Amino acid sequence: MGGSGSRSKGFWPFSGPVSVEEPTKDGDEQPLARVRSFRGATPFVFTRRSSLFFDEDGDLAHEFYEETIVTKNGRKRAKLKRIQKNLTAQGIIKLDHPCIHVDFPVVLCEA
Repeated sequence: MGGSGSRSKGFWPFSGPVSVEEPTKDGDEQPLARVRSFRGATPFVFTRRSSLFFDEDGDLAHEFYEETIVTKNGRKRAKLKRIQKNLTAQGIIKLDHPCIHVDFPVVLCEA
């Protein structure tokens, strides 16, 4: 859901200094589990950017079309033309149920 990246803004609440749970005995081994400090950030997402738009009449939809009549070779034909002007984005909407952020760095369930 969404085309905006979370890391492009330069601030990400889940990033921070990494501390290892257990020090390894050998210096060349990588630890499997790492704990990151969250500094008060929550892994839940409560809002998101909507992909819906309002038109001039106040209708809400993903896309808007207008029916136009085209005359070609003496025949009238109806054609749909997509409207892209005078649309206003719905903006940020509140989610009914909080979701877990996709970049949350903890395994929640192991199969």
